[in-house]
Amino acid sequence: MNGCPNRCLHCWLGHMPNKRMGDCSDRFIMDCFSPFFRRIAFYSWLREPDFCDDYVRRWEKDLALSKGVKPKRFELASFWRIVRDDAYIPFLRSVGVKKVQLTLFGLKDTQDRYVGRSGAFEEVLGATDRLIQGGVIPRWQCFINEENRDEIVELLRLCGRIRRDSCPDLELFVHEGTCDGENRRLYPIRIQRQHVPAEVIPVYLNWSGLLTEKECCGMLKDDLSAPAFPVGNEITLNISNEYDVYYNYTNMSAPWIIGNLKTDPPGELVRRIVTGDTAALRAVGKCTWSGLVDRFGDFSSDRVFSLEDYQMYLINNYLENLPAPGDL
Repeated sequence: MNGCPNRCLHCWLGHMPNKRMGDCSDRFIMDCFSPFFRRIAFYSWLREPDFCDDYVRRWEKDLALSKGVKPKRFELASFWRIVRDDAYIPFLRSVGVKKVQLTLFGLKDTQDRYVGRSGAFEEVLGATDRLIQGGVIPRWQCFINEENRDEIVELLRLCGRIRRDSCPDLELFVHEGTCDGENRRLYPIRIQRQHVPAEVIPVYLNWSGLLTEKECCGMLKDDLSAPAFPVGNEITLNISNEYDVYYNYTNMSAPWIIGNLKTDPPGELVRRIVTGDTAALRAVGKCTWSGLVDRFGDFSSDRVFSLEDYQMYLINNYLENLPAPGDL
């Protein structure tokens, strides 16, 4: 509802213009969904929580708006705010936050470029120090690719020094990230398994289950089933600042729009949501994994994926090459 200070090159949701939504937009959104669901947790952010100056009132309003269930704090916070607001970490502790995840892409120049603004590297280090001093454990999330792999090793060493000197509980993990949204643009420099530095392997997330693209292709090449996205009993939706509605399992791009809260009747919108009756899912349902991997897969590639992330990569390649959503 208040935008995001960053334009990260890995953002799986995709970039959109910052546009502050009106003060009554939250109630409007809840009023659209409330007649149809017994339990709704409302969150007023998509990317970086607490970016707004009145984050305490905003959190209290999220709690008040929610119906039958409380929103969670997770382990996310605004590192932009941590280094600018002395009252922020005490607030985080007051709402039960014990750990905060901070994202790193490399050393200074790389970090600043990937976050999209100067000073981002120093801010993450400053936020780490402030969290430690404030009694909150930092967790470093590092995204690795062919461009930054040596810098990730340096970050691992820096983490070791901080553990030794001031915070033995500092956590660090490394992964390649999804391959949708902005991160799909980084496919050409996606890390190859044989290029992951040996020092990184012990902290690489799900290393034992990691697959190369050619292994994913081999698993899917004879699979004649269609991609399926069962809705399930718990639905998470993302609402853009233009009131477009999306499921939250991939990027917020045009093919994935379910509908719009301003232009579609709420009952019809909810019907599409709970039945999966959307343009993207109808189009994807006509595909097979075999056909998708034959068209978009690279059977010689050692780029690393989880199978689920690779499947979403294939699907988004397919949808990007379709006509506009209204023409599907």
